[in-house]
Amino acid sequence: MSNSKKLIAVVGATGHQGGAVVRALQASGQFKVRALTRNPAKHPQLADEVVLADLDRPETLKAAFAGTHGVFLVTNPWEPGTGERKQALAAVQAAKDAGVQHFIWSTLPNVDTISRGKLDVPHFTDKANIDRNVKEAGFAHHTFVIAPFFYQNLLGVMAPQKQGDGAAGWALPLDPEKRVIHMGDITELGPIVARAFEQPQLAGHGEHLPLVGDFLSFNEIIATLNRQGHNFSFKQVPQEVFAGWFPGAKEVAEMLAYFEAHTYLGADSRDAIALANRVAGRQPTKFAAWARANFAIPAAA
Repeated sequence: MSNSKKLIAVVGATGHQGGAVVRALQASGQFKVRALTRNPAKHPQLADEVVLADLDRPETLKAAFAGTHGVFLVTNPWEPGTGERKQALAAVQAAKDAGVQHFIWSTLPNVDTISRGKLDVPHFTDKANIDRNVKEAGFAHHTFVIAPFFYQNLLGVMAPQKQGDGAAGWALPLDPEKRVIHMGDITELGPIVARAFEQPQLAGHGEHLPLVGDFLSFNEIIATLNRQGHNFSFKQVPQEVFAGWFPGAKEVAEMLAYFEAHTYLGADSRDAIALANRVAGRQPTKFAAWARANFAIPAAA
């Protein structure tokens, strides 16, 4: 019976998004999963098959996509030397050449279009600009998924830092009272992708499916955490000051300015969020529940 299962290739299978997709596809029992990685010897048990694929070496993609029904693609804009557009277009072309029937691309909103050129957030807009290439490739089915602001960011790249007054918290160029952040547990992107592959009639015609577990202001984020026993603070700082604090800070500042002006998703996305939840067959985890399980509660003084 397993030989009749459709084969799905997952690019970036060792990362946050790709790993979540691999796990969800395996849990569904509906597909055979081919995990694609630059170092297959390091991850021999990752999926049914573990195959070499390097987006910077398009010649590796022919074998990686051979015989696959579907492909999930995510690219990493933060990797040094990455040409994200070149990588994505190579993958789209290789998938088309391999006869892939359903292509799912992890994209983001087009900040340049939404802000009418006023804000520059390349790691959003560069992904959005690939959407047209995916659409025009002529796959039988194609789907766009949108990752939110990861809850996990608050334990990682945007973890609270010790502030000047000694308290832990955040100093950001963002109005903390504005509810503008579409958030979610990035591991829950997996079920959206897996169920989209299962239901191409529902989500295989170019739909955009955003994962959104919560929609909060930064004050609401902090209030949630502090109710759970933390003592975090927030300080709003000018964008031009923040932009000089670390390499890449200017783009982060522009991203937060975009959130404040337009929200993370950039438009009224209630219908798209509802469709994503319908496709996944579940409601994503709220921030409070995720934080309770993942933020270590400080020991009593």
